[in-house]
Amino acid sequence: MKILIANDDGIDALGIQTLARHLSAQYDTLLVAPDRNRSGASNSLTLTRPLQPSQVDEHAYKVDGTPSDCVNLALSGVIDGPVDIVVSGINHGPNLGDDVIYSGTVAAAMEARHLGRPALAISLVGTHHFDSAAQVVMMLLKDSHTLAMPAGVLLNINVPDLPYEQIKGLKVTRLGYRHQAQAPISAQHPRGVPSYWIGALSEPYDASPGTDFDAVANGYVSITPIHTDMTCYQAKTSLENWIDVVTL
Repeated sequence: MKILIANDDGIDALGIQTLARHLSAQYDTLLVAPDRNRSGASNSLTLTRPLQPSQVDEHAYKVDGTPSDCVNLALSGVIDGPVDIVVSGINHGPNLGDDVIYSGTVAAAMEARHLGRPALAISLVGTHHFDSAAQVVMMLLKDSHTLAMPAGVLLNINVPDLPYEQIKGLKVTRLGYRHQAQAPISAQHPRGVPSYWIGALSEPYDASPGTDFDAVANGYVSITPIHTDMTCYQAKTSLENWIDVVTL
């Protein structure tokens, strides 16, 4: 099995380097990552200029673009040969609940699913125990051939920041929700130009049992199947009834 490794924190990030070290010990790997931190890039593709991938070593490339750019180039055959599965991460921090809307880590896995490859997005809910997250990935990949997922589905995995032996187990979860993000923060500009930092993430609003927030808070690895179909099927009937009375 050949594995494509990507991320959004950049090629030099500890998370992706830890993941590559573990995976390359057992699998044929290809690492393709942004040349700098692209956290929060979501599913964006670079369409206004050409991309310039450059080889870092025999099995690694950096790209002057987004996480989705990296996966797109790799799976389109521009970089190296075909791969069987994509693992995106290890992200520095959580991708829980509605974090997935903004996450470049999740977006890289989503791009893989668009291009017909199974994909995992892996995040460490903290900044210390990256080896624990890598060991979780190794364990899941060992039996990945027995898992059949519908088209368009990827696995969003969040690992508590604990030594591996202290993790209580795995839980299949749904996405929770956060409160509204905090307000933007004013940033001083040397020329007096109005400048702002985007506000920090807020605490969970829905962290009830069954959510990814709840699983991680209780020492479990959260595994959430997510897909690209954003249709709200529950709203279709109400919408159809409404447009019956709308006159163009």
